[in-house]
Amino acid sequence: MKSPLILPSNSPIAIDQSPHLKAQFSLLVGILTRPDAYDRRHFLRLIYGIQSSPIADIDVKFVLCNLTKAEQRVFIALEIMRFDDIIILDCIENMNYGKTYTYFSSLPQILPRRYDYVMKADDDVFLRLAPLASSLRPLPRLDLYYGFVIPCASQNPFVEYMSGMGFLLSWDLVEWIGESSIPENDIYGPEDKMVGKWLKAGKKAKNRFSNKPAMYDYPGTNGRCSHELIAETVAVHRVKRWDQWFRVLNFFNVTKELKNSTLYYI
Repeated sequence: MKSPLILPSNSPIAIDQSPHLKAQFSLLVGILTRPDAYDRRHFLRLIYGIQSSPIADIDVKFVLCNLTKAEQRVFIALEIMRFDDIIILDCIENMNYGKTYTYFSSLPQILPRRYDYVMKADDDVFLRLAPLASSLRPLPRLDLYYGFVIPCASQNPFVEYMSGMGFLLSWDLVEWIGESSIPENDIYGPEDKMVGKWLKAGKKAKNRFSNKPAMYDYPGTNGRCSHELIAETVAVHRVKRWDQWFRVLNFFNVTKELKNSTLYYI
């Protein structure tokens, strides 16, 4: 059920799930969302605030474009003061008109540190951080492009591009996006498809990993990109309704670590 890493030599690398106490690499997960999506951000803070990995230093941030309303500036300022998990880019809020380019190209200049990997994720995806980290541990730290390859039926990560549900780049590729004229001059179009196009034009991302079937769309939502929930899951996309979130969280027994207390009865 596990997809091998495809290297130029076509040598597979198996995924090792064994735990390690010391963080071996760092990962920034940027969740692209809208300023007015307050409820969604607060819910996702619960989802990611209770997750961690012993082998990775993982930061989860919410990525917005410029604020346009007075109430946004007040409410989001409160979020920043309380949670410090928001990045506000210098762009107009959009999906396929450059936000993803602005996200990646800005990071080397605005972040106080560098990461081994940077991920772009949608706000309707459920990421399981520990399995994600375990899948990354044996992979290269350079020239890596990771995700769910499109078209849905494909197992070849060198054909087409990684789905926008959640794809990851090594830090050197993030720097390249900010420095190269290739992305800068071609930013308008489906954001995930454009990233694949940039990497192909720049002859980048020689190391690629399509994590199928561990990444997929919610059952029944998107044809061959969807399948039933499985234990090996890294990401479930298109989780939009509360009943879908309940099914996903219940399947993975997310609240199993809840401690008994006389303060509540559940």
